This record gives sequence, structure tokens and C-alpha cells, in this order.
Amino acid sequence: MSSFLNKYNFHVEALLCAILTLSLIGIPVLLTTRAFANRPTHLLANRVSQPDRSNAYGALPLSFELNQGQTNERVRFLARSEGYVLFLTATEAVMALDNPAAHHKGKDDLELRNRVEVSGSRSPRRIVRMKLEGANPDPRIEGIEQLPAASNYFGGSDPAQWHTDIPSFARVRYAQVYSGIDMVYYGNQRRLENDFVVTPGADPNVIQMAFRGIKDFEIDRMGDLVLRTEQGNIRQSKPVAYQEVNGVREDVSVSYVPNGVNRVGFNVGAYDPTRPLIIDPVLTYSTYLGGSGFDQGYAIAIDSLGNAYVTGATAAIDFPTTPGALQTNYGGGDAFVTKINPSGSALVYSTYLNGASGNGIAVDADGNAYITGEAGRTNFPITGGAFQTAPMGFDTFVTKLNAAGSALVYSARFGGNLDDFGRGIALDSAGNAYITGWTVCRSTVCTFPTANAFQPNYAGGNNDAFVTKINSSGSALVYSTYLGGGKIINGTDDWGEAIAVDSAGSAYVTGYTFAPDFPVTAGAFDTSRAGLDAFVTKFTPDGASLVYSTFLGGNDEDAGWGIALSNGLLRSMSNVHIAGVTLSTDLSTGGVLQPGSNGAFDGFVCKLGFTP
Repeated sequence: MSSFLNKYNFHVEALLCAILTLSLIGIPVLLTTRAFANRPTHLLANRVSQPDRSNAYGALPLSFELNQGQTNERVRFLARSEGYVLFLTATEAVMALDNPAAHHKGKDDLELRNRVEVSGSRSPRRIVRMKLEGANPDPRIEGIEQLPAASNYFGGSDPAQWHTDIPSFARVRYAQVYSGIDMVYYGNQRRLENDFVVTPGADPNVIQMAFRGIKDFEIDRMGDLVLRTEQGNIRQSKPVAYQEVNGVREDVSVSYVPNGVNRVGFNVGAYDPTRPLIIDPVLTYSTYLGGSGFDQGYAIAIDSLGNAYVTGATAAIDFPTTPGALQTNYGGGDAFVTKINPSGSALVYSTYLNGASGNGIAVDADGNAYITGEAGRTNFPITGGAFQTAPMGFDTFVTKLNAAGSALVYSARFGGNLDDFGRGIALDSAGNAYITGWTVCRSTVCTFPTANAFQPNYAGGNNDAFVTKINSSGSALVYSTYLGGGKIINGTDDWGEAIAVDSAGSAYVTGYTFAPDFPVTAGAFDTSRAGLDAFVTKFTPDGASLVYSTFLGGNDEDAGWGIALSNGLLRSMSNVHIAGVTLSTDLSTGGVLQPGSNGAFDGFVCKLGFTP
């Protein structure tokens, strides 16, 4: 590997590059391609995240209602959490999982619950059952720690059919489910937990949990039990086990162990059999942010308080929005912007953004959200004084949404005579926004707006990357430049995917390119393209020249999708961290987490560091 010299005579201290095999570490990856995106479909997939759907009642603790006729007679207690209703019968725990594609708005929920336990009935909820194999068929079941609140059901005009003053409890105990073993259900915030309390002399190996209504299950690398269903994954975290010894908790090793088809037990390490033992799995249900149509999340940002800001695209007329948000009604092919509180228990705000797809998001110190993506030819909201108000085609946009999610601070388009796609956005301390993406041009005159540019002209091929800095009011370009090569090989396309900015105002960009003449700097880490390669480029603060620019790739195809900065040895220099996807088998260095490829598509993480 060559030394990496830039114009300030800095060289590479280290290139740390590790390959991550996403399919083998329990991360769900949706490999899809967007038809309009002009990207190499054989390698590159959308960046998708699906954050948890949140409801206003999410901040309330989980509680268990005693069944006094409000649901099927087989149910002893019931509880509600985000995305599911839990029914506890004498022999089973039954979860009715919400199906977001089959919401029956306005339908009597009491009728729905009564149908859940009826054999053969059809329900908009997916039913998953957990039964203890070989357990006591008639254990003593009791509510513990009665809560002050009570529930009331008023259905129909006949008061005799109403159910009032129903008590709720913090815990439900099943006594002697196995000889010497109790089971206790309770809520930790809104997460469901069930402790197995093993008395001295009892055998924890007899505990066997059998599941029905799932497609399959796995015990993942983290030790979690993952039950796969049509509506999402039910995850029971790696169990913990402990004993109390003289008032001090002592941990005991424990793990899940499969035992037949859809059946799981516990493998418990050494412990004192003369003392009680607690085994504690924690259950969470992975549900969705979305409506009854097609929804995809593309980017997320976090503010200093831990609130999460998510953007993407939706085709759902019932995507969850909040009162007072900028746009609460679907306009047709919209972006969305959603702010979720730090605990993930409620929406702070959620809004549509008409006629667009949100691909990148950033947040400033005041909680204003900045979104970039592509805006359609009509109906996208723009503000007076914006840099560009008239559509040129599918244009890149940058929109600043106020901290309440209720109004536009500014919203501007910028684009050329064909199509343009904003992919990543970053901010400096003055509120200037830095955007990268790519622009398409197939004519002799390419009109993507440039200013104070390092590369003022389109290089050629199907599309070039771009890097644009827009001022804090969205009214003018500080600089805007093409970034790409022009030798026609495989279409000679260049894609900008992600951007970061340091305290001096220098922009760092990553993406991928087919162009052998993509602009790289003398002495760069890798100056020769091997095929489809990732790239890393740093601009001077004025955008007029490059500090450095390098290919980053191995013997096959590589693409950079994410970029972040950390402090280097000198305050004026930043280490650069790049994440992406690769088909190469020789990308990694030694001494890293995963030095070799496991075949097919692997993720990768690289760090470029500098010393004088």
C-alpha cells in the first residue's frame, strides 16, 4: 500500500479495514433497488432502517387486567403493549401481533379480542403462542401488586354487557408450573419479562418453552432468541440468571438451548442448589413505523438529548402523523419526517413532506431538522426566497423543518436539466448545509448549478457526483461542484452517498465510481481504480480544491455508503471512518474484527488516520 501524502505533507498513520458479514450477525438487510436511482443494481442496495412505531400510551407501564368477562373466558389476564395484546391463559401465553397492513380503524376492539381465542377465526392480528411443555396444566394464577387504575368497557346499549371497575396488577404469578418452579410475568417499562423462580432442589432443566404461530426461530450470535413471524420478529434477549447471597446478587451463567422443533430450554451453569435461582428472559416485539402502504426509512439522526429523527418515503395514506405537524394528510408519493423521543416510547412529531423522497437528515443544536432527497416535478413545498423554486425535473432539495415539526424554516430545490438525487447531508456550526448525491446528464449542455466549483463542468458518462454547500437561509449556494470522471467505461458513473464536515468547514465525501479518471490526488492511498471502487474525498473549506482524494477498493466491487469523523492527533486533522458494501476478498487489513470475507456481499468498515 502506498503512503498517503496530501498537500500538507501528511501521511497515513493506519488504514483499519474490517469486513462485516451482515447476513450472519443478525442484522436484517433489505436488498432492493430504486428504479430511478441510476446505480449499479447488481451490487448496491438501499439503506433501510425500520424504527419502532410509537404510541402516546407508550410511556405508561405495562399492566395486567384481570379478565372479568371483557374477553374470552379462557383468558385469566390480559396486557397491551406497542404492537401486540398479550393474553395469559392457564396453559399458554398468547400474543396477538398487530398487522399494520390490515388495520380496521373504527372497528370495536372488544370484538377483535373476543375472536382471538376462537378456534378457526380470522383476525387482522397474527397469533403466537408460548406453552410450557410438560408443565402443570392447572397452576394457581394470581395478580400481585394491584394498581390504583381500573378499566371499564362500555359496549352496546345494554348495561348488563358492560364491564366496569376491572382491576389491574403489576405482576401475574403462576405457582408451581413445574415442581418447585414458579413463573412471574411483569413489565419493565413496556417490555415484557417473565421470571422463572427455581426453589432450592428444583431442576431448571425441566423448563421447556414451545412456540406455535411462528415461521422459525434462531438463537443469534448475541444469545438472543429470535422468533420470526409474518408481522415482525419477537425477540427474547439473552437470559440472565442470578442468586441472592447475603443480600448481594451473584450472576449465574445461562443461555438458551434448542430442544426439538420450535422448542427451547435453558442451559444453566454452576450455581448453589441450596438457594433460590432466578432465570429472567426479556421479550421485545419489533414492530413498524408506517401505514398500510409501502414505507421505507432511509436515514436517521440523533440530537444531543437522544431524540431520533427519521426520514424516508411512504405510499401510505395512513402513515402515522401528529396533530399540528407540517403536513398531516398524504399528498401522493411523499417523504416523511418523524421525531421519536429518547426512550422510543412516543412520537414527538411526524409529518409528510409532499412529492418527495427523504434520503438524508441532519439536526442542529436547536432541534431543527434538515432533510435532503429528490423532489418531484410538482407539489413539492418551497419557500419564498429559496435558491430555486421552479422544478427542472427530479431535483435535489434541502428543507429545514422547525424544532416543533410544524413549519418550514426554508425549503429549496436545486437541479439541472435532467434528474438529480440528494443522498447525504451535514451541517456546520453556522447552519450551512452540505449535500452530496448525483446528477444525471445525457446532453451536451448540463445545467446542474455550480458556484465557486472545484469541477465546474460535467465530466461525462451517465451521472456525476456533486457536492453543494448552501447558506443558512437556503437562499444561495456558497459553492457547488461536480465530482466525477469522464472516461467511458461501464457508463463511467459516479455516485455521492454520504458527507461529513469538520470544525474548519471542510467537507468529506464518500460514494463509489466506475471512472478510472475520477479525481484523485498525488500520493493518495490508492490512485488506481480496480472496477467499481469506493472513494473518499476531502475538500478545502471554500470548495475550490481538494485536500486529498483516494479510491478505496479491493479486487472486486466496493461502495462507500456512510462516513463519520473523529479527532486525529492534531486538532486540525480528522480521522475518517467509512462504511459500505463489498464483493472484494482482499479489502481488509490484519488484526481486525473479521479479516476475511465470508462470501457474497459483505459490509466493511475502514478508518483512515493521519500523522504529520
